[in-house]
Amino acid sequence: MLALMIVFAGVGTNLFGVPQQPAADATPAVTKIEPPNWWVGLTPEVLVLLSGRELEATHVACNLPTLTVSRTQATAGGKYLFVWLKIGAGTKSGTAVCRITAPKGATSFELPLAARTPTLGRFQGLSPDDVMYLIMPDRFANGDPRNDQPAEAPGSHDRAKPRAYHGGDLAGIKNHLAYMKELGVTTLWLTPIVKNGATQDYHGYGAVDLYAVDPHLGTVKDYQDLVAAAHQQHMKIFFDAVPNHVGPKHPWVANPPLPDWFHGTLQHHLDSFSPVKGTSYGKTGGQASGNDPFEALIDPHAPASMKKNLTEGWFFGVLPDMNTENPVVAQYLLQNSIWWAETSGLDGFRVDTFPYVGRKFWAEWHAGLRRIYPYLTTVGEVFHPDPSVTSFFVGGVKRYDGIDSGLSTVFDYPMYFTLRDVLLKDAPVGRIADVLRHDNLCVYPDMLVPFFANHDVPRFASAEGSSPEKIKLAFGLTLTLRGIPEIYYGDEIGMPGGGDPDNRRDFPGGWIGDANNAFTQAGRTREQQEMFSYVQALLRIRGEHSALRGGKLWHLASDESSYVFARESEEERLVVAFNNSTQERNLHIPLSDTPAQSAAGISLLFGGAKAELGKYEMHLTMPAQSLSIFVLD
Repeated sequence: MLALMIVFAGVGTNLFGVPQQPAADATPAVTKIEPPNWWVGLTPEVLVLLSGRELEATHVACNLPTLTVSRTQATAGGKYLFVWLKIGAGTKSGTAVCRITAPKGATSFELPLAARTPTLGRFQGLSPDDVMYLIMPDRFANGDPRNDQPAEAPGSHDRAKPRAYHGGDLAGIKNHLAYMKELGVTTLWLTPIVKNGATQDYHGYGAVDLYAVDPHLGTVKDYQDLVAAAHQQHMKIFFDAVPNHVGPKHPWVANPPLPDWFHGTLQHHLDSFSPVKGTSYGKTGGQASGNDPFEALIDPHAPASMKKNLTEGWFFGVLPDMNTENPVVAQYLLQNSIWWAETSGLDGFRVDTFPYVGRKFWAEWHAGLRRIYPYLTTVGEVFHPDPSVTSFFVGGVKRYDGIDSGLSTVFDYPMYFTLRDVLLKDAPVGRIADVLRHDNLCVYPDMLVPFFANHDVPRFASAEGSSPEKIKLAFGLTLTLRGIPEIYYGDEIGMPGGGDPDNRRDFPGGWIGDANNAFTQAGRTREQQEMFSYVQALLRIRGEHSALRGGKLWHLASDESSYVFARESEEERLVVAFNNSTQERNLHIPLSDTPAQSAAGISLLFGGAKAELGKYEMHLTMPAQSLSIFVLD
């Protein structure tokens, strides 16, 4: 039998009447164009990355006289071709056809060039008037069941599996804009919407195509429609940008466009865990850390060896790290962000894993964006409890390295850690004032983004020590402190959930057949409605009172269990009284040399506390575990 198999193997399959397979097509061909289109008058140059075969061009020329090829670079044995196109003055909208001449033949590619859409009502950026609402699209609402399981992703959809796709999409978000409007938020931050590669990549952070919407979520047109619909409701949209890495299934991983497209290779790379331990800075050893030790990145005395893992390592040793020091990579990533902005009219970027990317790249990326979109806001993720660390990454000032990152602001992780410690672990309430004390480190502290929950941490409702009263206190503080608050979807109805992925449950009512529909008052449970009404009332008060949005914050009293502060704008003065104790508290607060010293009266705006004004002091009676707001006359 073995001998017979060898004979068959030697004579070939034509003996059995099977036609001989033709040799692989060796002529040049373009299979992918990035970016797929561009705009006249947007940038003087566009870098086009072509994927395909046999693209070792000897000549590239386009049919428009105002469109010139300044240079080309073929790589990876002709699998990629970079083409730098200069868009000259007088270029009209239309489709450019560019012919590629190569040793094995010729091919062409098309690049549509469009006129820019008027910018009015687009690219708005954030202000302290805004409130951000974080949505994980796959887990919010299923607006189009037809995309639940795309043909290219069989077996990816299963609501019974916490790490599978559940069917939420962009249409589902668009269908529920009225709910967010009713709640009182102004800005939607969606976790990444770009195409991902694995069945468990519902979260969006495993990109395989930076120019496509994931088919589970919809299409580019769906995203454009969502942004337009939000703008019609006077709401804003933030895009989650991830220049640090792509997913492990991205085609680049096996065949990178350039040898140094990534930091390292699939076989040989650093991981992102810093070699610097807490003990290096005098911290107690042996304690688990929920965040990376970014201290070395802000330390002017730390050599490159202490920083390299963070800025060049593959995230968790798995996600391929983009080599943003390579100017071609940097140009590609900047263009990608410009493309998404111009395509949709989005209002800002949430920037993932901000410290893991070199600061020179961020300075250039921001400069490139701001030349076109001066009002665009960027909010960086710096997962660290120390404000002296997080503030280092905020732009507006050059740091010890001579670089201004350009970043508009950061999420206020120091306040996040503090609020959770105070409310869940009975840490001294005075720690809130201590975080605020560091606001002098930021150029614009009123742009910081306080929050108490997001998609990377366990739900507050399910944390040890939590209760409905504690959730209300978390909302009360987040929505009255300085800054632009962020709310995680579902927290406004007290959604439970442990660690990842349990903290990313489906929003009740987002799917046909759900037992209750929390998008409507009639569909909410009594507990859900009570929480929703509380948050809605706070948001309404914040929207009605300028002092809570952009007013200056003043400490009035702070101790182990209470914090009393004033918010002052040109129009009004408010007092916020927070009591974390399980007992009622009575405080006598001196008013001399405070913004409240000239007040003639005080009236309750929100909550159950009582206040009286004396000649030189304010007497507060605060119920146990309460937050109240007063207006000073």
